This record gives sequence, structure tokens and C-alpha cells, in this order.
Amino acid sequence: MTSTRKRSIQAAVLAVAVLLATRVAIATDLQSLEMIARGRYLAVAADCAGCHTKPGGKPYAGGVALETPFGTLVAPNITPDRDAGIGAWTDDEFVAALHEGRGRDSIRLFPAMPYPAYSKMTRFDALAIRAYLRTIQPAPDKIEPNQLPFPLNLRSNMAVWNALNFKPRSLEPDPSKSSEWNRGRYLVDALGHCGTCHTPKTLLGADKESAYLEGGTLQGWFAPNITADTRKGIGSWSADEIVSYLKTGANRDAIATGDMTEEIVHSSSKLSDDDLKAIAAYLKSLVPVQESTPQALAAFDPRMMAGQAIYKDNCAGCHAEAGTGTSGLFARLAGSHTVQSDDPTTLIHVVLTGSQGAATAGAPTSPAMPSFDWRLDDAHVASVLTYIRNSWGNAATVVSADQVRVMRSAFAHSTSGANR
Repeated sequence: MTSTRKRSIQAAVLAVAVLLATRVAIATDLQSLEMIARGRYLAVAADCAGCHTKPGGKPYAGGVALETPFGTLVAPNITPDRDAGIGAWTDDEFVAALHEGRGRDSIRLFPAMPYPAYSKMTRFDALAIRAYLRTIQPAPDKIEPNQLPFPLNLRSNMAVWNALNFKPRSLEPDPSKSSEWNRGRYLVDALGHCGTCHTPKTLLGADKESAYLEGGTLQGWFAPNITADTRKGIGSWSADEIVSYLKTGANRDAIATGDMTEEIVHSSSKLSDDDLKAIAAYLKSLVPVQESTPQALAAFDPRMMAGQAIYKDNCAGCHAEAGTGTSGLFARLAGSHTVQSDDPTTLIHVVLTGSQGAATAGAPTSPAMPSFDWRLDDAHVASVLTYIRNSWGNAATVVSADQVRVMRSAFAHSTSGANR
């Protein structure tokens, strides 16, 4: 063998060795302690457990039922179990699920998995979450996610839905904005996927981008407007009040209710103060087109007079006769963006079923709002909410007894179904 050929072989062997060493280094880096810790934080920011961990269940083993306008979907097992979970998935398959809405073997996912938002996540962050999920305990729970009725259960439908409603895109930083603002936008639009709840939907279930973060109805709640609108949004909140709400579930103006309490407990309360401030900075910048304020009902309107009497008997003890509430304990009703929302769903829900604020570390748990469904009939609930929505400077549409009746019936049906 000539010396030239020997050197060529040695060079080729060295190149292969370097390539293999590089691949090992990359693989090791993806499972480094630093990468896993980053992935754990990002999984919390993305509130993965909110859908993939059912109460009392194993972490990330799935089983949470998601009620959509089209039927029920159940969040799958995403533990590293190779049969029931995603342990056999490649990194590229995992990233494709987040970025393209495609699972293993290119199976199309339904957008209850918020891939339209997660598509804006960087690949590096997606792989960090993957690194963390590899470290959790495998769970053998086999979940059938697709429980939609025919023909909505056909995953091939999603090819059409995606063509109409979804375009994968990264979230490029805006050089004209501060790094804090850009971080806040990334947390809100990509990781936190806030628009999944807080942006209204089209008839096909896609985000109505013209009403970005202006509030949406889902699962018997109205996720409120979180733009800087001063009447229906959070424009009157300071940055510190936004941080306090996300950290503890309460501020001087509001106490979290419904699904937001879970989001705060499991996600936003665990974020760093810098990230919460970034979210606040971004949300405070979202000034929507100003709409005309509706005319409040006159105090002598019969509906107002009836509602005022009910309010004094049932609500004033906690929320005060002037609707001022008590900071951190009882929600302020005067000037509340939730009270003045176009959609009174959350208000009806809270009056009928009650509510409990978020329980977070270092923050006192607010007293529970009791249920009044046994005490107030549909007309009474409609009257008191109409009064609240049109008093102390508030102005909003009238609540009808029919709206209350429909929701009461839905709650009764849901409870009876759960007890069967």
C-alpha cells in the first residue's frame, strides 16, 4: 500500500471518527442537565400538563377530555413509554407535531393540540421540551384521543382545514421593539398559546385574527379580552398588576376563575419575574380599535331596580354596595373588564356554579364564591347580572333569562352525565 493511499484511508477514518464524535456530542448535549432544565421550564410555560395530566393522574399520561364545538378529544399520553406514549418517536417527529400538526407516521393532529401557536416556537426550544419529556416516568396508559363523531373524526379532513387556516411560521424578532417586548410576544403567541383561548374563533374553529386576544368562549367560560382596551380589556391594569395576576391569580381588580386558575397554578405562577414582566409589556402594547361604549341602563329601569334588590341581598356583603370588592379577596365589579365583556358566559357560570381562586405559593387563597343556582332562578340571575353590568360606571348588554336557562341546563346535563 502506498503512503499516499495510507494517508487517504487514515484521513477518511479520522473524518468518520470526527463525525461520530460530533453526533454523540450533539446527542449528549440534547440530554444535558442544562437542556433538560430548560425543557422543564418551557414545558411549564407552554402549560403542557394542563392538557396532558388529568387530576390525580400520572404526569403527562394524558386522559384530559377537551370539549370542542365539534365533539370531544382526549389529550394523549406523552410520557416516554414506547407503546402508549411517545418514547419511540424521533426528534423530527416530535418537532413536526409542534410545528406542522403531524404526529408519528405523519398522522394529522387536530388543532385542539395548539400547533398553530407552537409552530412559532424555535426548534431548539421544541427539542428542549423533548429532552425533558424523556426524563419523566413512562406511563402505560393507552389513550384514544379521537372521540369525534363521524365524519369529523376523519383526520384527512385536517388537510383541508390546514390549507384554509394554518401556515407554519416562525416568530421573527421585531428589531424596532425592545428585547423585553419580543420575549413577551414569544411567551404569549408561541409558548403560552394565549390566543387559543383568548382569541375568538371562526365557524371552522380557527383564530379570528382580526379580533386577536379580544376574548373567546370555550367549555362554558368566556376567556376575556386581554388587550389594552380600557373597558373590556386590561388597559386599566398596570404592568405590576398584570404580573401579580399571573403570579398569584389576583390583583386589586380581579380574581381568576375557571380554567385560568389552573393555568396560573400550573404555568404562569412558576415563570420568572422577568418573563412575567415581558408578558405584561407586550400585552400593554396591544391597543385595539376603539369601539363606541354602549349606553348604560338607567337606574330607574325596572330591570335595574329588580337587580339592585337581589344584589343587596346576595352580593353586597362581599363585593360591597358600590361594587368595589376587597383587593385579593373579593373581585372588584366596578370597572371590571370581565363584567363588561360582550359575552356574559363567565358571569353566568360563576353565579350558577360558584368559583374558587387560584392557590399559588406565597399567596393567600381567596374565599370561594358560593353557588347560587339553588337560590336564584333564571330571571333573578339575569336581573342581578344586568344590574352589575350597568352600575358604578359599567356599561354592557342586558343578560336574558333564556341565556341563563341554557347554561343551567348545560351544567345539569354535564353533571348527570358525569354521574352515570
